[in-house]
Amino acid sequence: MTDGPYQPESIHLESSLGYYLTKARNVLVERTDRAVAHLGLTTQQIGVILLLSCGRATTPFELSRAMSYDSGSMTRMLDRLEKKGLIARSRSDTDRRVVKLGLTEQGEHAASQLPELGAAVLNEQLRGFSDTDLATLIDLLSRFIANGIDGGDGAGGCSVGALSDGDESGSSASRDEQ
Repeated sequence: MTDGPYQPESIHLESSLGYYLTKARNVLVERTDRAVAHLGLTTQQIGVILLLSCGRATTPFELSRAMSYDSGSMTRMLDRLEKKGLIARSRSDTDRRVVKLGLTEQGEHAASQLPELGAAVLNEQLRGFSDTDLATLIDLLSRFIANGIDGGDGAGGCSVGALSDGDESGSSASRDEQ
């Protein structure tokens, strides 16, 4: 017997928190993808742009670690962003084995627009929620997330709500293929 609110014999899709979390994430990703399409970005790519913009990551390794992507997925994403003219790669002056990443002028321009776009997406998605509702939702989700973290790296201080989260498993390459 499982200890907690869900019991194996009575759990159903319609009552599963996992179903609602996945559905909520998918709705937010679709809305965000539409909001950033004019920038040539996808939701997953926003995380790279924001992490580079705020200086939290400067190498492919740091990005992979921060976003929980495997190196192959990160390389493919960086290839696409470089081809779009949003990022530039260069070799480190101190260690030629290290690839340094930076935003191009076009990438900086995109990064500067993300806070406004992120706020608009989140505000539309939270239509009808009170400040208390939002605070409660954030508190409950924070507690839910904390129950699954084993000393993991926190979100840090340079995210734009849902826009920076993307798919942290690195597994939604099909959405990121643009």
